[in-house]
Amino acid sequence: MASGYRDVADALRSAIEAGEYPPGSTLPKQDEIAARHEVNIHTVRKAVAQLEAEGLVTPIRRRGTVVRARPPMRRLGTERYAKSRWKAGIIGFSADREASGVPWKPDDQTQTISKVPADGTIAKALDVEPGAEVYERARLVKDHGQPTHTLASYYRPEDVEGTPIVDPTPGPIPGGGGFGVLTSKGMEPERMTETIHSRMPTQDEIETLELPAGEPVMILERQTFTADGRCVEFARGVHAASRFSWTYTFQIPD
Repeated sequence: MASGYRDVADALRSAIEAGEYPPGSTLPKQDEIAARHEVNIHTVRKAVAQLEAEGLVTPIRRRGTVVRARPPMRRLGTERYAKSRWKAGIIGFSADREASGVPWKPDDQTQTISKVPADGTIAKALDVEPGAEVYERARLVKDHGQPTHTLASYYRPEDVEGTPIVDPTPGPIPGGGGFGVLTSKGMEPERMTETIHSRMPTQDEIETLELPAGEPVMILERQTFTADGRCVEFARGVHAASRFSWTYTFQIPD
């Protein structure tokens, strides 16, 4: 017999992890859980709230408490940026899906092209004055109709004016994506820095990514440099935390 909400939460968590309640399934009604564990409804509600806070379940109106899916998408680390990939026309967007065994189509990625004033972070990365106009290539990426993340890349206008980078056609840029275009312009990417942190989403992000209550987002900031150290792209991504696993393979430095 469970003595409190933590015991009930532990029992439900163990059942989820054991596959008794697989992803997408609905937990029993709260009165059934209460009867099974010989506790009151208030205790069950606290237990379910605990699992919701942990990101294991989410309440769905007219359906009940649904077990959330584990991250279906692998986001590759250094391998996704291999020159052999993008020089062969395989970019990170498609490489992640192929590594995850997930089919994709070009319109899984939409984009909006505009000139925007550089905020402080963008200005510092691209070495321009704050407020200077830069190109923003903002993408929304979906998997089977469900948003997974947004990604906005920023460029100096003189670097990308008139190139496919500023073409608003949905889908990845042909010929190796943005890196292929930069290479064709004599600005081949040679190294990059990625910084990742998590936070709770803004209301706009909740709506855009269709996030369940309590889900955080993973923020990716990327700087891409040429061999001579010039930053030719700054990118900022907002990822639904439950829809990705992040995989990095690298040589351990001496």
